[in-house]
Amino acid sequence: MALSDLLYPDNPKRKQELINLHQELLDCMSTNFHATNELVGVLNKHLGCTITPIEMRESSTVKENCEIIIQVMSEIQHQVQKIDNDMKEKLEPVLYQKLYDIKEPELEKIAIAQRVFSIILGEATSTAAMVAIKLLGSNFLTLTVSKLIGLLAAIGTSVLGGVSITIIGLGLEMILHAILGAVERSQLLTAVRSYEKHLAEFKAASEKYQCAIHEVTSLVRQQAQ
Repeated sequence: MALSDLLYPDNPKRKQELINLHQELLDCMSTNFHATNELVGVLNKHLGCTITPIEMRESSTVKENCEIIIQVMSEIQHQVQKIDNDMKEKLEPVLYQKLYDIKEPELEKIAIAQRVFSIILGEATSTAAMVAIKLLGSNFLTLTVSKLIGLLAAIGTSVLGGVSITIIGLGLEMILHAILGAVERSQLLTAVRSYEKHLAEFKAASEKYQCAIHEVTSLVRQQAQ
């Protein structure tokens, strides 16, 4: 009896559902790679960062691709923290507090940030200051990137972590074997349910992450018009 029949003997449709879950994960990861590169482009162009763009590696496993995007997300975290440190170091305490005061006018915050970037970069546009304020004043760092990094790490160590991202072209039984072959029979159902839970959380966090990036990139495009 095939491994997949042991897993779902009375419901063949569940076999395809498992493949669909894996494809959803890959599609979601691909969108996150694209969104991340958009933000990297903004940071490099306007804030003087030198973050290397990333791309999914079809010959690598899910875990390895998770590690690629985790690395650049961590670098983005580092750059945002560096911006905050620069502001705190070069501004008087009263001005620094204004950056995080929700009652303070946005234009005033941008003017304050632009003053700091002029010192750091030698010159600074209002776009650079606007991007910095958007990153510092939102929950981008604490609630989206950090959350997504944790979920990517969880997926990387789950039952799907060791699976290549190119298995979709294989036959159904071969795909199921690739996904589940290394797992003990008694753990199969638990592992698959765990994966479904990880994917649901990952998709929700990814949507917030992509929306946060879209807010930043949209502001940049509007400023350029």
